[in-house]
Amino acid sequence: GGGIILSKSYALYETKKEYNVIKGTVPDFGYDVKLAVTIDGVKKDEMPSSPEGKDGKYYEVKVNCGSSKTSGLWDYNAWRLNLDYIESNSKCNLTFTSSMSKEEYDKYIQAGVALRRNTYRGKDITDLWRSEELYKQIEDGTFADIYVGDYIQGSSGVIWLIADLDNYLNSGITPLEKHHATVIPARSLEKAKMNEEKSTVNGYAGSEMITTLNNTILQKYITPDFGNHIISYYNLLSNKMSADGSNQWGLNDGVSSGWSWNERKLDLMSEVNVFGSTIMSSSFFDVGIDNRQYAIFQLRPELINQDLEGNTFEYWLKAVSNSENFVFVDYVGTEDYSLANILHGVRPRFLID
Repeated sequence: GGGIILSKSYALYETKKEYNVIKGTVPDFGYDVKLAVTIDGVKKDEMPSSPEGKDGKYYEVKVNCGSSKTSGLWDYNAWRLNLDYIESNSKCNLTFTSSMSKEEYDKYIQAGVALRRNTYRGKDITDLWRSEELYKQIEDGTFADIYVGDYIQGSSGVIWLIADLDNYLNSGITPLEKHHATVIPARSLEKAKMNEEKSTVNGYAGSEMITTLNNTILQKYITPDFGNHIISYYNLLSNKMSADGSNQWGLNDGVSSGWSWNERKLDLMSEVNVFGSTIMSSSFFDVGIDNRQYAIFQLRPELINQDLEGNTFEYWLKAVSNSENFVFVDYVGTEDYSLANILHGVRPRFLID
């Protein structure tokens, strides 16, 4: 058997029999799939092109492929049929009934988003991005053909990865209400210092890295590829450091001791975003709303320190470690700390809609 996706763009060949043949040819098998489509009790020659049914209702879709090994599942987000284990002369019945409420339909959509967040696909979606269909699928909240790990080949040669979907929804002092995708480069973009001096005195928010991100990284790499689709949102960033304070390791060598809300377009990631917990961070002031591990690192942890070709790299995180050091990810994929005036890779994250 094998798998095939049949969408509303299929080629339909009417046979004047109970089943219509959809020429969904799988190269390895060459089989045709026969479908019987019923809409609100009436046999039809084609599937509905959209989820909207009658009287403000939505179609509930049932797929029955009989006793064969072939199995089918309707993808409400992409509005298409997914089939597995296709055999010669596979036959499936599709029943569309316009009996679903908007609330019920939304639950199916949310389940589809959860599936996309918990599935690493790794597909090249550059064409989806160039056609701007990518942004439509983000805006409507379906993420119809977007999965974690999908990537875009940017205009400057940077590979951009979909790291997560809607993971900052309703976060921030002014809640982020836009559907969004969280994007990171597949590897660090260039090297920079956190500060000219070996000090973390003003936390991450007061570091010189903020200027590097705003004036160099954003303008050089991100704006040319994503323009006005980059979201401005509010992030909680450390802005104060007590030089002799006790950090979470129990050492009196400096700790983040304050934070503030800042309107941002991009930032470095937190330890939690990458590793799922704080390890070298000095205190909870280093985390803020960056308190969730990105789905891409849950599903493919090797991408923490490797690009898609398996080449290793290192990069700064936004966490203060003590009075002189910030946290960074090293070449072997573990966390460490480094003097603020040392050059390390810059691997930011940003949100698009």
